[in-house]
Amino acid sequence: MTDNKRLAFSIIQFLHDQLQSGTLSSDAQESLEVAVQCLETAFDVSTDDQSLAVPMTLPEIFTAATAKYAAQSQVNNNSTPNSPTEEQKAEAERLKSDGNDQMKVENFAAAVEFYSKAIAINPQNAVYYCNRAAAYSKLGNYAGAVQDCERAISIDPNYSKAYGRMGLALASLNKHTEAVSYYKKALELDPDNDTYKTNLKIAEEKMDTSSPTAGLGGVDLAGLLSNPGFMNMASSLMNNPQVQQLMSGMMSGAYGGLGGGGAGGEEVQPRLLGLHQEPLVPQGQQFAQQMQQQNPELIEQLRSQMRNQTPSSGNEEQP
Repeated sequence: MTDNKRLAFSIIQFLHDQLQSGTLSSDAQESLEVAVQCLETAFDVSTDDQSLAVPMTLPEIFTAATAKYAAQSQVNNNSTPNSPTEEQKAEAERLKSDGNDQMKVENFAAAVEFYSKAIAINPQNAVYYCNRAAAYSKLGNYAGAVQDCERAISIDPNYSKAYGRMGLALASLNKHTEAVSYYKKALELDPDNDTYKTNLKIAEEKMDTSSPTAGLGGVDLAGLLSNPGFMNMASSLMNNPQVQQLMSGMMSGAYGGLGGGGAGGEEVQPRLLGLHQEPLVPQGQQFAQQMQQQNPELIEQLRSQMRNQTPSSGNEEQP
């Protein structure tokens, strides 16, 4: 009880000092006077009893306590909270290596699980997020890959691979303008990386062909239609009797194409191609062979366009 009385005495002494400061309003002074009376009655103390006095006033005690707390807080801020131990870091590295092994055998779902376990142990390692982003991309989860790349970049802003994989994920989401900016940043950090250079070129081409003149798969239809070689080849093929026979058969339904009108004006359902498609196979092969023979350079150009539409993740090893 003596300690409680000493604390009450210190509080009453503090309130008396506030009353004598002359900075309070009349209402505030009246409230403090009531508080002093209540404390003196409740704890049976009086400011006249100096045996209850302590060496430091209440404001001095408070100042010393807050200064000590601030110093301790600074120490805590300088150390990483919940920092993994060396054993935990080694376990996280082992899990990452297991994930890398699963990537090599294209077991991407299992790789995600291993990388996620490594992240749970050491969430401040950018490599784990970047590796999981690669696995997510392989699984077609490009939104998840973007989130992991963002996390990796926030941890290590100079991690070139995170920018490259971010570009790959964004390109897969048809966000080619954003992908270009990330590929450029990846090249700033790793200027000799051929994969980044190739993917940047593809993304820039995608930006240019993302227009009404862009054809299926990003093929430049406008360029093809303005190509004299392509137009001459198309004209020659359309005048070819075999090609005319093929087109005529398809239009008449001889090869399982569209059916004609039925009795009573009812529409006849088209026959399934799977039932009568055999004649189309040799005709289609002949058609392709003739195109190849007439203009092999143009066919190679078409193949090149189709190949160049897919960005590459390269043959890079997981770190």
